[in-house]
Formats: sequence, C-alpha cells, structure tokens
Amino acid sequence: MEKAYTLGLYEKSMPSFLSWKEKLIAAKNAGYDFVEISIDETEEKLSRLDMTKEERLDIVRLMVEVGIPIRTMCLSGHRKYPLGSNDPSICKRGMEIMQKAIGLADDLGIRIIQLAGYDVYYEESSVETKKRFLSNLKLVANMAEKAGVVLGFETMETEFMNTVEKAMKYVTLVGSSYLKVYPDIGNITNAATTYKADVLEDLYMGKGNLVAMHLKETVPGKFREIPFGTGHVNFEEAVEVAWKLGVRKYVAEFWYTGNEQWEEDLVFANKMLSNILNKQN
Repeated sequence: MEKAYTLGLYEKSMPSFLSWKEKLIAAKNAGYDFVEISIDETEEKLSRLDMTKEERLDIVRLMVEVGIPIRTMCLSGHRKYPLGSNDPSICKRGMEIMQKAIGLADDLGIRIIQLAGYDVYYEESSVETKKRFLSNLKLVANMAEKAGVVLGFETMETEFMNTVEKAMKYVTLVGSSYLKVYPDIGNITNAATTYKADVLEDLYMGKGNLVAMHLKETVPGKFREIPFGTGHVNFEEAVEVAWKLGVRKYVAEFWYTGNEQWEEDLVFANKMLSNILNKQN
C-alpha cells in the first residue's frame, strides 16, 4: 500500500562538502522521499538565490536522474536580514531574499518555503519592528500568491514566535491562503516546557493552517544538534495530533556534526520516524 505521507530530509543533516548529486543519492538511499534545501544567513547559501537558469535546470535534471526531488525550503536567511529591521537597507535585502527565494522555489518545483518567525533577531524587538514585519509580510504574501508557492512560519527558539498560537496571530492578520504555519515540534516542546504549556493544545491552535512539520529533537534550553532519542520531544503524540490536523508532509531535521557514520544517522532517523508515521498510515 502506498504511504499516505512523505518524509523529507533536512539538507544540513549531510556534510556540506557533498555535491547536490551526492546529497540526493544519500537521501534516497536512506529511504527519504524528498530533500529540504537550506537557504540560511551565510553568503554561501544565500548565493544560491542567484543561480543561473542553467544551474537551476541542472538541479532539476539531477532530481529526475537520481529519482528524489527537493520539495521544501528552509529559509532562515531572514535571521540576518529580517523583515522588521530598523535599518531600511536590511529590510530591503530581506525583501529581495524573499522575492528570489520564491523564484527559486518556482523554478525547482518546491511547494513550501518555511519562513523564520523573527521580526528581528540581532536587534531589539519593539512595537515598530513588529509593525514593519507585518507590513512587509503582507507584501511577501502577495509574492507567494502570484507564484502559487506556499509559505509556512517556523515556530522559532525566540519568544516572538515560539508557538503555533503566536504564528497564527500573523497568519490571521495577513489573511492569505498562501501564508500558513510549518511548526517545529522540538521548538514548541521547549517553549511549552518553559511556559508550562501543553504542546498538543498548541498544535490544535493551527487547525486548518498547518502545511508540514519539522520533526526535531530538543532538550530544555537547547534547540540544535540533539540526537534523536536523547531529548524530551514526544514524537508519537505530536505526529498523532498533526495527522488528525491533516499534516502529511514531514521533515527530519538534524545536523551533520562531523560524525564519520553520518549515513547511518540518516538511516536511523528515517527508521525511527517512519515507524511512528506508519502507525497513522
């Protein structure tokens, strides 16, 4: 029987020195259905937004050749160039990044762009940064509507948008069919631990607006590079609720940290998460 879900692999779970072909092959060999491309705040990753048409076509050819697509994008570049910045040049760069990211998604066949839920990151948040963020977000939604590419807020590690409920505030204020929520269950678990809240109740706050989910392990106060099975995230309960809410696209988010057995790590994560997802199938 065909699976009722797809499980993707976060690009940074593999060594950065691999070519795109090698990354796609590794993801396919480990059993994943697609890869999530990273566009972070480094110039190396941001430069991908300026790939030529031929370079983009080469990646599309590789997807067909290897037999696994890139279908989601983790756009964390707005950490350095946030849409609510007090610096007009930073805001302008943030909007350019958004426009180019949507264009790249359109060319590569990417369905969902995960947006970083920051009004600002390296500056102090204020009423003005939040207003500017909302104003620019409305323009960003228009870009997505034109291209037909879905945007989903990531629930972050900062207080501004660390829960689905907080993300839904901006989804409601913008009111676009192309701006939704793409929650990170690890970050939500940490937020719930801090505020003594209920993780599953928070997921329900996004009913009808959840487009995918990051499956990531965390421990209190730490948000990255926690091996699966060593943290406090209840993946079984989270997946059960997400499934009830209509989520069928998931991404295993973890990081390559120099481990020589990284390919085994890919397989381990796939088996662990697939076993949980298959219970819902």
